[in-house]
Amino acid sequence: MVGRIDDDGTIRNSLSVMIGKIEKDGTVRDSMSRVLGRIENDGTIKNAIGSFIGKVESNGTVLNSQHSTIGKIDDDGTIHNASTMVIAKMSGVSKTWAAVAFLLFNFNMK
Repeated sequence: MVGRIDDDGTIRNSLSVMIGKIEKDGTVRDSMSRVLGRIENDGTIKNAIGSFIGKVESNGTVLNSQHSTIGKIDDDGTIHNASTMVIAKMSGVSKTWAAVAFLLFNFNMK
């Protein structure tokens, strides 16, 4: 397991150290409470300045800012890259929250 998201939205790494939080309104913060981005109700993920950086579709497909498929998230939180290789597993999370962690914490922090 590379991480998890607790019921209260706390994002933890593989050592159970808190690395961020998803607030009830969809705001994503790092461990220093800096805003990293936001998840909208439709699965759209935006960075801290409001630019579109990706989206998780209802079937678990994760799109990047160019609307290209960069991965897929299974119902159990398993994250696959575009080549279908398993690259991570987020326990106890929805597809949307796993996608937030996938995009904001690992790949699209530009």
